[in-house]
Amino acid sequence: MDPLKSIEAARAEFEKLVREIRPELHRYCARMTGSVVDGEDVVQDTLAKAFYLLPQTAEIAHLRSWIFRIAHNKAIDHTRRYAGRFGESLDDHPHLSATTPEIEAAELAKFGLAVFMRLTPQQRGAVILKDVLGHSLTEIAEILETSVPAVKGALNRGRTSLRKLGDGASTEAPPLDESQVSLLQNYVQHFLARDFDQLRALLAQDVQLDVVGIAQARGASGVGNYFHRYQALTDWCPQVGSVEGKPAIVVADQSGALAYFILIDWDNGQVKRIRDYRHVRYLLADAAVQR
Repeated sequence: MDPLKSIEAARAEFEKLVREIRPELHRYCARMTGSVVDGEDVVQDTLAKAFYLLPQTAEIAHLRSWIFRIAHNKAIDHTRRYAGRFGESLDDHPHLSATTPEIEAAELAKFGLAVFMRLTPQQRGAVILKDVLGHSLTEIAEILETSVPAVKGALNRGRTSLRKLGDGASTEAPPLDESQVSLLQNYVQHFLARDFDQLRALLAQDVQLDVVGIAQARGASGVGNYFHRYQALTDWCPQVGSVEGKPAIVVADQSGALAYFILIDWDNGQVKRIRDYRHVRYLLADAAVQR
C-alpha cells in the first residue's frame, strides 16, 4: 500500500477509535488524577501525543491498549506535581489481604475521585481498569507494561486499600471562595441578560479560551468572538455553582437538567481564562457538581 494512504487509513482508524473510547479514557484519567478537570487535561495530552506518534504505529497490535498506556503514563507525570496533596500513599503494605473480591458499582459510587489518589499508580491503574472499566487481566498487563501476576497483586492490595480509605473519607464540600462567587455571579447576570459587550469588557488582554475538544483562542479580540456563538444558542441556562469544590458556572438545558459547566479563572477582577466543557459532557458522569 502507498505509505501516504497507509497513514491516512491509520488516522481514520485512530479518529474512529477515539470517538468510541474518549468517555472511557476520561473515566480512567479522572480517577488516575483525582479530578474530572485534570483528567480531561490528561486526555487531551494523551490524544495529542498519540496523534503525533501515529505514523510509527504500524507494528502496534492493540491500538486501544497503546492509547491507554500513553494515558497511564501521562496521568502519572501529571500527578507527580501534586505528590504530597493527598497524604500518605499506600506503596508497601505487605499485611494487606492477598485475595480480595471485586469492587462492585455500588461501592465505587461511594468513593470520591480523590480517594484513588491514595493508591500507588500501579494499584490505581489496576483497580480502575478492572473494576471500573472491565478490562481483562491480560489487557491490564499490556497497558501497565507488567505481568499478569503483578496485576493480580496490585489489584488485591489496591482493593483492600481503597475500601479502607473509602470508609473514612469525608464527603463534606469545602466552603467556596466568596470573592470568586461574587465575580461569577456578576458574569452570569450579564450572560443571562445577553449583555455580551459587558462580558467582553471583563476580558483581560491576554485572556485564554479553551472550548474543550473543539477550539482554543488567545487575546481579548479573538476570545470575544466566543460570545457570538452563545448569542445564537437558546439551549443554555447558566447559574453559579461548584465543581470539585471550586466555584463554577453550571449550565442547565431547557428541561432544567444539568448539561455541562464552565470554569473561569480571574486576575484582579478580569477574566484570565475560560474553559468551556459544552462539547465533552461525559465529564458530568464523575464530576462532583453542586448548584
